Amino acid sequence: MSEKKTVLTYAGLKSLEEELQGLRTVRRKDVAEKIKEARGQGDLSENAEYDAAKEEQAEIEARIAIIEKMLRNAELIDEDDLNADMVGVGSTVKLLDEEFNEELSYTIVGSLEADPFGGKISNESPLGQALLQKHAGDEIVVEAPDGMIHYKILAIQIPDGQRV
Repeated sequence: MSEKKTVLTYAGLKSLEEELQGLRTVRRKDVAEKIKEARGQGDLSENAEYDAAKEEQAEIEARIAIIEKMLRNAELIDEDDLNADMVGVGSTVKLLDEEFNEELSYTIVGSLEADPFGGKISNESPLGQALLQKHAGDEIVVEAPDGMIHYKILAIQIPDGQRV
């Protein structure tokens, strides 16, 4: 069974690589020092600092393994292949919520980078899926818990700044 690809923008890839580097170099060293200090306190069977440091070490190693797996399975979005005429992963889309006559702006990213409150929605979310392959001027309808939401795509922007 093949592993699920992790869709990443260039910024998302760099962020993961930086986190991994920090975990490997800084956090591992810090927790090793905590373990060393806790061992110096004597009896390890009742040493809460030692237990906490070992737990932190396990969490760091687990996160390193997760990031390494994500990077192995990363599918990098080639921003040079983005088309300002059509929504794709990496595009920023300006929308009009037709019910509330409100303009919204979202960047379509992989699920790992999604941050709806930061204006980044997953390509796997209902809205993200509805937007993919659409054009400026298109109208879409997305099913939400409160009912159907109608949007109109006002503009598509790609990272190099081209606009439709």
